[in-house]
Amino acid sequence: MTFSRRGAVDLSALNQSAGGQPGPQGDAGPAGASYGVDVTEQNFQEIVQASLNHLVVIALWSSRSPQSADYNAQVGAVVDSYGGKILLARVNVDDNAQIAQAFGVQGVPTLVGLVKGQPVPLLQGTADDTQLRQVFDELVTIAVQNGISGRAQPTGEAPVDAPESEEPVDDPRFAAADEAFADGDFETAVAEYEKLKAQYPADDEIGERLAGVRLMSRTQGADLNTARQAAGDAPDDIDAQLLVADLDVSGGHVDDAFDRLIQLIKRLPGDERERVRERLIELFTVVGTADPRVATARRALAAALF
Repeated sequence: MTFSRRGAVDLSALNQSAGGQPGPQGDAGPAGASYGVDVTEQNFQEIVQASLNHLVVIALWSSRSPQSADYNAQVGAVVDSYGGKILLARVNVDDNAQIAQAFGVQGVPTLVGLVKGQPVPLLQGTADDTQLRQVFDELVTIAVQNGISGRAQPTGEAPVDAPESEEPVDDPRFAAADEAFADGDFETAVAEYEKLKAQYPADDEIGERLAGVRLMSRTQGADLNTARQAAGDAPDDIDAQLLVADLDVSGGHVDDAFDRLIQLIKRLPGDERERVRERLIELFTVVGTADPRVATARRALAAALF
């Protein structure tokens, strides 16, 4: 998949409902447990899939930068204190250029969160433990508000007498879709989730997963700059506007995406509005119905339609 643009750092801009309130504190896991893995282009889709169940923080670093290599150990120690609420995925950009390009990395070290497969800009450059914990606390709050509360399995050795931590049980209904997703086969994953949605129409989790995978499928391989140019050249081209809105949501420009589609609805004749309305509703699901930006956009949509 392609993630658009990178920047630095203001989590409050991505989820205003956090409101600057103190976030949850880290929970110490089993003594000696570690929650960090090295990620390559070969297993990156597994990490994206994991972010549907628990938080992932991507640490983009370079073996040519002693500072960023040392920073991994510091970040890892803070992540471990959360007891599995966060999995640290370390990516050496020197060996994994496609991942670096997907995140638009401008310098290392860089940290990016993944919530339901969507990138959340965190930090570029180093930070002390207090700053890291503040950012991670707010990221955990965002994840919980979007229904992500699972825990990663430890990857390091724990003492023999350490109690086993309770891990969420994978829902067997999702097995086929999850396998397809892990293989990067979004078309099959979408089809499997659509079958489940037809069978369990009231299951919100299925709807959220389906919306997220559809978004990834639509944006896979898309270039934001090219898409923006096409949309600018044809402001009433529905396909062009929908693609930019998808990319904006993937890149964290939620308000821009919502406003683009609402303004498009205002310009379109009545018989052409439904497709755009349906896409906007699906993007509401991706962002999270509890997000205050969704509530604001719903009111604006109602005004545009009626």
